[in-house]
Amino acid sequence: MAGSRAQFYTSELLSLPAMAWAAYLGAESALPGPRANLELLHAAADLGSREQFEAWLQSPPDASGDEPGIMPVMVALVGLGRLAAAGEREHLPALRAYANDHRWRVREAVAMALQRIGAADGGLFVRVAADWSLGTLLERRAAVAGLCEPALIADASIAAQALALLDDITASLLEEQDRKGDAFRVLRQSLGYGWSVALAASWPTGCLLFERWVICKDADIAWVVRQNLAKKRLARLDPAWVMRLRASLSAVQSASRSRQRPTACRAS
Repeated sequence: MAGSRAQFYTSELLSLPAMAWAAYLGAESALPGPRANLELLHAAADLGSREQFEAWLQSPPDASGDEPGIMPVMVALVGLGRLAAAGEREHLPALRAYANDHRWRVREAVAMALQRIGAADGGLFVRVAADWSLGTLLERRAAVAGLCEPALIADASIAAQALALLDDITASLLEEQDRKGDAFRVLRQSLGYGWSVALAASWPTGCLLFERWVICKDADIAWVVRQNLAKKRLARLDPAWVMRLRASLSAVQSASRSRQRPTACRAS
């Protein structure tokens, strides 16, 4: 069905003049709603031109981020990912800037753009993710969301590098003093599932790396660990390992509440 829908939208777009695409994207966006029309989004990102993408990014912003007008912006960002994957790396700074956008759908489009790069050039993909992992909270979030895509991380080399970046990004949480903002929250959420995706792709290689975080008494790190241990993909791989780590996490948290001496969060 997804393939036939994509083919339908490809035919529809090709039948329209370029100037009519933005209106069509908005009309068929399925927004506002829980899920944008991703089949249309990817069809348009595959077919659109650089000139179209740049024009859509210059259009007045959709302040809410959930109205039909956001669809051309999302398409433009995924399209820039396609162009960057094809060698037009001058688009990477724009993608990085939009990773910091306040609209969650825009941020998701940036993650999809990174995945477009990853599907075409794994080396470039990892280098970009590594660079962004040193950036703002939302840039780090984009790196996690881009990396932790099962279809991409199935590559053993990418999976190993993704685990190392997840470890570094998780460690970076410890340096954050202000943890009440939305940027910190969405980064923590991405780590709350990203580890399980990376672990499942590289099982059991990454287990020891993840296990080191179980002994950390930082409340946000503990949340990340707990969320990942709740994912079915890990329980299917080794339920005994999951149960053991859950028990260890509970013991560490109990000790922390008893005000025992803090345990180091990460080996030097």
